Amino acid sequence: MKIPFDQVMAKAEEYKDDMTRFLRDMIALPSESCGEEAVIKRIKEEMEKVGFDRVEIDPMGNVLGYLGRGKHLIAMDAHIDTVGIGEIKNWKFDPYDGMEEGDVIGGRGASDQEGGMAAMVYAGKIIKDLGLEDDYTLLVTGTVQEEDCDGLCWQYIIEEDGIRPEFVVSTEPTDCRIYRGQRGRMEIKVETGGISCHGSAPERGENAIYKMAPIVMELRALHENLKDDDFLGKGSLTISQIFHKSPSRCAVADGCTISIDRRLTWGETWEGALQEVRNLPAVKEAEAEVSLYTYERPSWTGLVYPTDCYFPAWKLEEEHPACRTLVDGYRRLFDREPVVDKWTFSTNGVSIMGRHGIPVIGFGPGKEEEAHAPNEKTWKSHLVTCAAMYAVIPGIYVDEHCD
Repeated sequence: MKIPFDQVMAKAEEYKDDMTRFLRDMIALPSESCGEEAVIKRIKEEMEKVGFDRVEIDPMGNVLGYLGRGKHLIAMDAHIDTVGIGEIKNWKFDPYDGMEEGDVIGGRGASDQEGGMAAMVYAGKIIKDLGLEDDYTLLVTGTVQEEDCDGLCWQYIIEEDGIRPEFVVSTEPTDCRIYRGQRGRMEIKVETGGISCHGSAPERGENAIYKMAPIVMELRALHENLKDDDFLGKGSLTISQIFHKSPSRCAVADGCTISIDRRLTWGETWEGALQEVRNLPAVKEAEAEVSLYTYERPSWTGLVYPTDCYFPAWKLEEEHPACRTLVDGYRRLFDREPVVDKWTFSTNGVSIMGRHGIPVIGFGPGKEEEAHAPNEKTWKSHLVTCAAMYAVIPGIYVDEHCD
């Protein structure tokens, strides 16, 4: 099929106001992890309005929209849950009423990552308008609980819905660049125990917080010596939380727990990362327990799908057909070379490619630095760019990379 790239761009520009309105509708519906029902139903409504062939909501609460009935299944994904708003005093506008000023759209979820959903839905309309259907089926997913547990939604889609696309385009924010990998991550728990006693005579007990103190310092040093990778960069760790147990504020603490956010570069494993912590002298001396967290919060439908909090690193080679498809599409739409890079943060690719080996490639509106920040924003021009790209990706892939 000969793709009319100029017409695709014109259509994407034509639908800029519709994408803006749809994105602002999504922003106005608070949708933190496990509370996405209203925004999922709003997305289903928009998919049906623009002409998707089939739209359904799976038992976990993900919305799945299908275009076409060809043999090559290609998926595009946006998680549509958001983090909370944090300290409201740091916002210059209402995070849910949002803001629109020239090319800028503001509000919680604008970049991370409901903008990707707006662009995907209208890419579907462009495909329909211009008759770009070919020997492919396009699956557009709006997925839940990613902010709580990245990839859990796609674990469910692959393992329970039984869906395995040939590749997936992640629409997480890339500043309209092509991203082909990310570090992995895991959530580690370290626990020390003690013996409580009256705070007036602390020598009678064993303070679990004191046992944790040297562990904290050794973890800080461990961070500096983690493995590096030429593409994904260095592994890292930081202590993200600390908790204690004590009979009262007048007693010696008999329990202390810290949470570690551990970022895994290429070649690191969850077993190895746990063992690095277990091998620390202070951990051995304190007889501390080191373990992975598990996640088992119910989705908005009530479904519980437990998983370990381990999210593997992944990277796609530049010569892979999925990466070449996006590079080719970008050149032909915009007549310039794209930037090919990687995410700093984690995405649903940890399950899609990290756990299940299904290739992932990234291209999305908005910028990484807007994610989780006050005054989050995206750009209407990004929505136009991404809608055009999403509309041509399936056709280029089928025409140029499939037998």
